[in-house]
Amino acid sequence: MKKERIGELLRWYMREHKRWIWLVILLGVIYGSVFYLYNVPVEAAAYGTVLGVTFLLVMNVLWFWKFCRKHRKRMELIPGIEYAYRDMPEADTLAEKDYQQMVMDLGKSCYEHLVELENQEQESKEYYTIWVHQIKTPIAVMRMILQEEDTRQNRELLAELFRIEQYAEMALSYIRLESRESDFVIKEYNLDDIIRQAIHRYAPQFIRRKLRLVYEPTEVKVLTDEKWLLFILEQIISNAVKYTPSGTITIRVTEDKKLSVEDTGIGIAPEDLPRIFEKGFTGYNGRNDKKATGLGLNLCRKAAEHLNVGIAVESKPGVGSCFTLDLKERQFNIE
Repeated sequence: MKKERIGELLRWYMREHKRWIWLVILLGVIYGSVFYLYNVPVEAAAYGTVLGVTFLLVMNVLWFWKFCRKHRKRMELIPGIEYAYRDMPEADTLAEKDYQQMVMDLGKSCYEHLVELENQEQESKEYYTIWVHQIKTPIAVMRMILQEEDTRQNRELLAELFRIEQYAEMALSYIRLESRESDFVIKEYNLDDIIRQAIHRYAPQFIRRKLRLVYEPTEVKVLTDEKWLLFILEQIISNAVKYTPSGTITIRVTEDKKLSVEDTGIGIAPEDLPRIFEKGFTGYNGRNDKKATGLGLNLCRKAAEHLNVGIAVESKPGVGSCFTLDLKERQFNIE
């Protein structure tokens, strides 16, 4: 134990036992006065004093050792106190026993509230999961009806229907990411397969907005979770399509496993760049687009943190933006 720590414990020990220390000093003064008044020989008084002081020192060393041991046991309980609050060391005083009872009652109450909260969270997750799957049925039926006739109005309605489906999926993704449970499946995937899935889903949006897509297939393999990496990529492509009125969207993969999505859109204001991954932040572009929620990129950041994927962005207003995912293999932050 470090000297500084021992000094701190000694100060607390003296503070807790100060009344007894003052009592010993007072008794010493009384006995010294009595010895003096009755002319007790100095040798006898000194001998008694040495024996008394030695006994007190030995007892205080033992008491201080016990004091430090109990403190150490209490510190060992702190990291898991939500489960170990019932295993506190035996109380030496009635006050300590009372405090321990208070802690145990509070721990029991907190545990009951935690169980209730987890049950509510699970029910909420199940509800949103069922809701998303149920809403997909009428969306699919509406898509089939609208695809029967290729008109400008139907194409616009299909685009809005696609946005509805996106928001439904985003709600489910939000619940899953906030949940304590993890549905991540980590294994090696062909990155090209994941990118093609994202491109296929957004192909109608590229055609509708007359955007040019530049992408060369890659043979790179990555260790990741397919569903969540696809989610991140789709959100980035969605933003690129949304904020690129005309021009090109380029998807690149480098040899060091860096996946970038670059557009020639309106770009991001410099003052907004540090905050674009914050929950609910829409920035200048979002204020112009009344439908922006500020949730997509925030969910991307959370999913990227779970996968330990680096995510960065560079942008110039009026020139475009480039989002980069660093997919080098790292230790995953999945609980």
